[in-house]
Amino acid sequence: MDLSISSPLCGAFVAAPTSTLILSPKSRFFRSFKPRNSYLNHPLVPRQYFPIRAQVSDPAVDDDFVIADVPHLTSFLPDLPTYPNPLQNSQAYAIVKQTFVRPEDVVAQKIVVQRDSSRGKHFRRAGPREKVYFTSEEVRACIVTCGGLCPGINTVIREIVCGLNYMYGVNDILGIQGGYRGFYSKNTLTLTPKVVNDIHKRGGTFLLTSRGGHDTQKIVDNIQDRGINQVYIIGGDGTQRGAARIFEEVEKRGLKVAVAGIPKTIDNDIAVIDKSFGFDTAVEEAQRAINAAHVEVESVENGIGIVKLMGRYSGFIAMFATLASRDVDCCLIPESPFYLEGKDGLFEFIEERLKENGHIVIVVAEGAGQEYLAQSMHGINEKDASGNRLLLDVGLWLTQNIKDHFTKERKMAINMKYIDPTYMIRAIPSNASDNIYCTLLAQSAVHGAMAGYTGFTVGPVNSRHAYIPISHVTETQNTVKLTDRMWARLLASTNQPSFLNCDESRGGKVCKDTIDLINNMKITST
Repeated sequence: MDLSISSPLCGAFVAAPTSTLILSPKSRFFRSFKPRNSYLNHPLVPRQYFPIRAQVSDPAVDDDFVIADVPHLTSFLPDLPTYPNPLQNSQAYAIVKQTFVRPEDVVAQKIVVQRDSSRGKHFRRAGPREKVYFTSEEVRACIVTCGGLCPGINTVIREIVCGLNYMYGVNDILGIQGGYRGFYSKNTLTLTPKVVNDIHKRGGTFLLTSRGGHDTQKIVDNIQDRGINQVYIIGGDGTQRGAARIFEEVEKRGLKVAVAGIPKTIDNDIAVIDKSFGFDTAVEEAQRAINAAHVEVESVENGIGIVKLMGRYSGFIAMFATLASRDVDCCLIPESPFYLEGKDGLFEFIEERLKENGHIVIVVAEGAGQEYLAQSMHGINEKDASGNRLLLDVGLWLTQNIKDHFTKERKMAINMKYIDPTYMIRAIPSNASDNIYCTLLAQSAVHGAMAGYTGFTVGPVNSRHAYIPISHVTETQNTVKLTDRMWARLLASTNQPSFLNCDESRGGKVCKDTIDLINNMKITST
């Protein structure tokens, strides 16, 4: 069996007439190793080849190269005809050296490896294919946006429309209004490049949105009745789970309908992909709130500023905004437990900073300290229409507790400033970086649907866009790993306490029980 894989890990893989990949000693990866006996058991020898085992889709092959493949229309409609991709005649691609992605091109999920380690999981590389499974005339596409707002939604809508029209000559594109329930309870909009020309300059979603309302049978009935054969679904993990159910029902009915998901979450908590669109914009806009808090507190005596940012289960916005600002003294996120009183507690840290600097700025993610709040306040077990647990307001709770501690117990005069810019951040248009990112996401989704892939979501994996099975981005959430270096960088930047139990006998290292607790900690919506 011939297999040739292009990988960013190595300079060159050489095709071999078996399921084994051969690594040439002439590759850059190979030449980077020095022949030290402590690492290699033998010196490098010219023309000597070392095999790297590779698992392919054949389950009989017991190897470690795994492709997490996405469904294809031919999996349940094997006799579909193919057509030449219109891009081969496109002026835009006329000068491109390699217009089409090769079938064997994959993207590695794990790029930091050791010589004897597993190659890990790989995903199909996103991009245009030489053959497509739809003609321009037969395509009737629809776009729907679900869940909360996020910078960049309108850019994704615009680029899906323009990508279908400019690259593939598709003229029949519908906009589903009001989220999933819009399939069966709302009218549709006809979308053209002219209609969506400037919507990327606006915040929100041009198509309206809602939470919940997912009824798989009604949605697929509507898709079938309207003759829709490409569905583009923009939303978070709950929305993507709904997209998976739509795909399963489409497959069950044997419909020629490609279902493509574009993951959306301002919190950056989608698993597998490098980041979600709108995240860069959110971090940039959060700087305004942090800067305002800093100006306020340094202009008064004993100023304490608290800025609450988004981050229901993941503290990425708070962490990156803190690292970018340099004006933040303490960052509190859902993944890292904290406590107020006692040695190395938050109250003690605040008092130290007030004595040193005369002011302090604290950034807190909305999901931080929820267990702490539940002990002192009446817990809320309700959920929103998307199934997310309703959170207690940690910003107001923290503000009140700090105020009570210093004014009543410590008898200190303080000036509290509380800023919650959540809806201001959600509602703005995407910045330049996110606009480019949204364009790549939209075009990758269009290429995938035209190539016959379905039941997939798209996103960058190690900076290379890939087609990912929806289940991979919905089975878990992306959270800040306290045991990784990025959180350590933040602690080093702010010099705040870690709020973790440290063992002085181990040079200040966190005790094993605490590390095990962190590694096993799961932040869920239930």
